[in-house]
Formats: sequence, C-alpha cells, structure tokens
Amino acid sequence: MKAEQRIIVPLDVPDVASAIAFVDQLPQVNFWKVGLELFTSTGPAILAELKSREKQIFLDLKFHDIPNTVAGACQAAARYGVDLLTIHATAGKDALTAATAAVQTGAAQAGVKPPKLIAITLLTSISARQLAFDLKIPLELPEYALSMALIAQETGLDGAVCSPQEVAQLRQTCGNDFIFVCPGVRPAWADKADQKRSLTPAQAIKAGADYLVIGRPITAAAEPELAWNRIIEEITEGTS
Repeated sequence: MKAEQRIIVPLDVPDVASAIAFVDQLPQVNFWKVGLELFTSTGPAILAELKSREKQIFLDLKFHDIPNTVAGACQAAARYGVDLLTIHATAGKDALTAATAAVQTGAAQAGVKPPKLIAITLLTSISARQLAFDLKIPLELPEYALSMALIAQETGLDGAVCSPQEVAQLRQTCGNDFIFVCPGVRPAWADKADQKRSLTPAQAIKAGADYLVIGRPITAAAEPELAWNRIIEEITEGTS
C-alpha cells in the first residue's frame, strides 16, 4: 500500500458540519475515523456524507457488552457499509464469535461488503503502570496485548488495534494476514498528548502496522494540508 492509503484521520469533532469541513479541507485523505463523540452526536448521517464522497470509513465504536447485545450492534453497524469496525477483545470469546457472524449477516441484509472486524487489545492511553496498579492485571503489557490479539484471531476476527510499540511482536506471532491498526502514532515533531506508547509513522509501519491513526498532528496543525504532506513524505522516505 502507498503511504496515503495507510493513514486514517479521526474526525474528533462534535457535529456533521465540522466533520465535513475537515473532509473538504483535506480531499487527499481517503480514510476517515468516526468515533464515539461524532457518531453519538450525528448517528449515521456522517457515514452517509462520507460514503457520498467515496471515502473509506473506520467506525470506531469499541463495542463491549454481553454477546447478544454485541452481536445486535455489529449486525446493525455492518449495514452501513463501513470498512473497519471495532470491538473490545475483553468482551470475551463468546462475544467476539457472535460479532464475527453478525457482521456477515448485517452486511448481507444490506447488500454491502462486510466490514473488517478488529479487536481493541488495550487502549493506547493505558501505561504499563496503570495496567498493573489500576486494572490489577498481572501480565506485562506486551504479553497482555498479545493475548488479546490471539483471542481475536482464534475467534475469526480480521485484525486488532494495538500501540505501535507492541505491533512488531504481534505481527511476528499472528502472521501477515492479520490486520494491525495503530493509533498513538506521532511524528517526531508533534506533541505526544495523552498517548503513552508511541512511535513515529515510519517506525510503526516498519514494525508491522497496516494502518496508522493520526489525528491531532494533522487536524490541530496550523496548516493541516502541509502536516499531511510532511507525514506522507516522512513515511515514504523512512520506509523505502
């Protein structure tokens, strides 16, 4: 894939007008992420707007519930014709298995291509210390992320979301056919903000990431188009 196809830009804004303003400002961006804030505010209206512009959509709602509820939500979300959809691996094997079947059913009902279902291993804002002391999980952070990715793979999911710092080990274990999406990616010149486990875009791709979610370094830049071009150039030079 070209560098331009690997970057997903999040629409972390509260309404359709603000989202479309960003999309129109950056026409070269093909893949946009719609998360909890925007989808809760607008519902599927924003998805229809993006589809009308022939954009790819990462619907990042991070479903986490009992198997029956997760399945119903995934079946409904699959009807929108989005490209990527997220569920927490910690929902458990039964929920992941039900979700995998549900996206196929929902997409078939709507006559659209089913989304790639990917599991959240661990939020990139969680540090190793928080995993141990706040969440009381007695595993090292890379080991925990790997165990979540393996549960996802065993239950038929298409891939996982992980921090770029874990992706090399996960890629080695899960193989080349499993999709890895890495948020928390920051160019060396950008503020890390609340991302605890970060790499640069070129480093993340070399480590094994398929897609990078890059938000504020682009969307909060004084000139977003220049920031986008700078990141594409760095990836192209850093991975060639």
